[in-house]
This record gives sequence, structure tokens and C-alpha cells, in this order.
Amino acid sequence: MTKDVSGLLAACLQELHLPAVRAQYEAVARQATAEAWGYPDYLRELLERECQQRRQNRIERLLRESRLPLEKSWWALDVKRLPVKVAQQLRGLLSGEFVERRENVLVFGPPGCGKTHALCAVAQELVRSGRRVLFTTCSLLVQELLAAKRDLTLKNVLKRLGQWQALLIDDLGYVQQSREEMEVLFTLLAERYERGSVMLTSNLAFSGW
Repeated sequence: MTKDVSGLLAACLQELHLPAVRAQYEAVARQATAEAWGYPDYLRELLERECQQRRQNRIERLLRESRLPLEKSWWALDVKRLPVKVAQQLRGLLSGEFVERRENVLVFGPPGCGKTHALCAVAQELVRSGRRVLFTTCSLLVQELLAAKRDLTLKNVLKRLGQWQALLIDDLGYVQQSREEMEVLFTLLAERYERGSVMLTSNLAFSGW
């Protein structure tokens, strides 16, 4: 391929926003020549690589936006230490069907039993399947909601949080300080009812909320 044609092709691919094709078309062309591919096979290979790269870029972006602690992954979770029923329930969540049904997941237990890791691991797999999940501690979330209420922007914050398909709230047991804290949190939970999933951990039994 001449320098002029190569430069023109690279410019066109840049304008069309096809970075993977631009980076790999020459190497794939050499492979196609060596293996006697037809033009459709060459084009298919290039476009598959572009699509794969875009999917990977999207997942990386969703993981950054999720604020999930990436070290708490499914592969780092010692599932064998969990009760059999709990392990089965967690595996059942990996399909993400509960997110599509806008159902909630509540995990209770004493400190140090692995609640946060378990839900973060599930949430990471949800993100890797293309779903939008946001992780936050309950304390940070409540402070954000209180500030928004004070600044008369609570409606806007609730709308922004509503854009996430699942909201993972870690350690509900924090909310014991004031009625105002409880009110803003439960305003959020009511706003998400049947609109988006909540994944929640708590040291408190449901009856103690």
C-alpha cells in the first residue's frame, strides 16, 4: 500500500471514529493475504475487532463510573466459605435478571462476614455485562442527600441517581444519628421503588431499621 493511500485511509478511519480498525487494518491485511481470506472475511475480522474494543472500552468506563472497589471481585470472593444456600443465591444474582425486574437485594450480617465483598463482586459482574451500577457508602450518600436538601437541589440529585440501573448502598447501619438522615435516605428508596434496583448491606436486621 502506498504512503498516500495509507495516509488517506487512516484519515478516513479517524474521521469515522474507528480506532481499532485504524490501528490494526494493516496487520490484519497481512494475515488475510497469508491465509488467502476473501474480502468479506477481512472486513468481518476488522469490524469484529472494532466492536470488541468498543465493548471493552464501555465496560472500563462503566467500572470507573461505578466507583466499585475493584479488588472485591467475584474471583477474589471465597465462595466456598459461604453457606451453600447463600452461595447459590449469589450465583443466581449474576444473571442480572433482578435488575431487569427492578427488584432489590438486601444482605444482613455482622461486621466482617463478607457482605460488602459479596455484593460488590455481583455488582462488578453486572457492570461487565453492560449494566450501570453505582457504589456508595451509606454515610457518603446521606451527606450528599442532606446537602442537596439544604441547597434545594434534592430533586435533581434523586433524578441523577435514578439514571443508575442498580444502586449499591453499603452499611445502612450508619443511619442512626438523626431523623433527618433517615428521612432523606428513605426518600431516595421510595423514589427508586419499582424504578431501579437497590443492593444494600446492613449490620442491622430489617426489624431494626
